[in-house]
Amino acid sequence: MRFIDLSSPVDAAFDEPDPVRHEILTPREGAVHMSEEMREHFGIDFDPDELPDGEFLSLDRLSLTTHTGTHVDAPSHYGSRAAYGDGVPRNIDQMPLEWFFRPGVVLDLTDAGTGAVGAARLEKELARIGYTPQPLDIVLLHTGAERHLGTRRYFTDFAGLDGPAVRMLLDLGVKVIGTDAFSLDAPFGNIIERYRKTGDRSVLWPAHFEGRQREYCQVERLGNLGALPAPTGFRVACFPVKITGGGAGWTRAVALVDD
Repeated sequence: MRFIDLSSPVDAAFDEPDPVRHEILTPREGAVHMSEEMREHFGIDFDPDELPDGEFLSLDRLSLTTHTGTHVDAPSHYGSRAAYGDGVPRNIDQMPLEWFFRPGVVLDLTDAGTGAVGAARLEKELARIGYTPQPLDIVLLHTGAERHLGTRRYFTDFAGLDGPAVRMLLDLGVKVIGTDAFSLDAPFGNIIERYRKTGDRSVLWPAHFEGRQREYCQVERLGNLGALPAPTGFRVACFPVKITGGGAGWTRAVALVDD
């Protein structure tokens, strides 16, 4: 079995709308920190210089959103109310694990320009690869947006899905849709421009707002989708971090290919 990393990194050097703050305590600083914490919380005095080389363990402190790096959006991210079930969308810690380890199918949308891709384009790609997604398959969209990772263009130049395209996949029983772009919707600027021209509210973040009608999850900011050897014949593992009450959770998404 071969493992293919489908994740993009959390990198404080990247251009991000919500900048990442990453503080690293060295093993020496970790020793001092440990000594201070033991004294404050447990009343234990311990000289860090008694440790080998005066070092303990390194420590990383991060400040970031749950939508930084590769992550899974929970239904509660899409709104406070849902048209299904009891009307209360689930948080990321409540989602069934079986959704996140399933057969995968990758669709090549690298020829799509900035904006929203429709159902007809997805149908064309599915016909090309000769496959119809099965219930609970994880569908991955290879848009090529990863080429701008770490730059401002990563947030402005990519292709998302429109409402009918999302509904088409959900009609097939898909519960998890992934993309290598910043968002499953088109870029903010593109959406606002189309809305101002038409006054049509259906262009306002339709991929996300469809989640208010039917329960599903998005995996955004994937990476390395071009390394998948074929459109099908692999499994995807993308278990989200269990954040109580969270609208999203980071994931180390991986494809498993049987050789």
